[in-house]
Amino acid sequence: MAHSGIEKALIVGPAWVGDMVMAHTLVQLLARRFDALYLVAPKATVPVGRRMPEIDHVFQMDIDHGDLDLTSRWRLGREIAQFGCSEAYVLPNSWKSALLPLFAGIERRVGWHGEARFGLLNDRRRKLQGYSLLIERYMALSDPGGVLPTLPYPEPCLTVNPENREACLSRLALDPAQVVALCPGAEFGAAKKWPADAYTELARALMGRGKTIWLMGSPADAADCAKIAERAPGVHNLAGQTTLADAIDLLSVCEQVVSNDSGLMHIGCALGIPTMGIFGSTSPAFTPPLGRNAQVVEVELACRPCFQRECPLEHLNCLRQVTPTEVLARLSV
Repeated sequence: MAHSGIEKALIVGPAWVGDMVMAHTLVQLLARRFDALYLVAPKATVPVGRRMPEIDHVFQMDIDHGDLDLTSRWRLGREIAQFGCSEAYVLPNSWKSALLPLFAGIERRVGWHGEARFGLLNDRRRKLQGYSLLIERYMALSDPGGVLPTLPYPEPCLTVNPENREACLSRLALDPAQVVALCPGAEFGAAKKWPADAYTELARALMGRGKTIWLMGSPADAADCAKIAERAPGVHNLAGQTTLADAIDLLSVCEQVVSNDSGLMHIGCALGIPTMGIFGSTSPAFTPPLGRNAQVVEVELACRPCFQRECPLEHLNCLRQVTPTEVLARLSV
């Protein structure tokens, strides 16, 4: 715990892994102004916050997504109050996400207007014009006038736990040489997922070049990854076998990451690994993979980006028209 008498701030972090990675841009700006930074986040994104070196402590919010649970929020708010933060930055747009800083008695509470958060936020921003990127919306909160930092913007950069990485390699019997990670999942929905057949063809081609393939994902991605593994014998299917912290450490040894627009795409970038993001219903004009080693594959169609979880036209052409041949040609391996 940081000692008293210093300037401290609380950040209420987002529930999506990729958004939490991108929030590190704001964290880096706030670290220039505050002596101590605290983060509160749901269980799903806590591991990312713990890999941000500027964060002094992470509070885990053990409340199911969508639940109000005022009693738990009040108790956590009173726990946070003991740390003496003078300012809070609320990144989610929901009404309930702004309750914690109020319950913690934090004097200045900053965030976008969101779900009519009158009274909950006392520095409530409304004008989103001019902030085309999500990271710009985050970073603009750090300045009272919404002034963005000078380009180039700070880039997310997560730390790695070498001991945990070695333990994971040993437990899963993995050789870290010449590895390409394929990340076929996306929690948002099917309209973000490049077809499993395409990942299968890419995996076969890369193994033909002598590369080792790791399929990375959560338990929710197990079915897609199992389908790829069945059709591309020799790949290592790690879906559901790693925690998010494990995935961060394992991705750090990869030569290349190929991913849908997902949290693992943003993690690959934040580790400095060459990362290719395949975009379907969403847009790199809002949440691009960040960093000099990042690139985007997309097709231009009149119907995209639609930002829908499922293809409203039921053809998924935005992803089906991205070919494994094109992706392979653009890889640096």
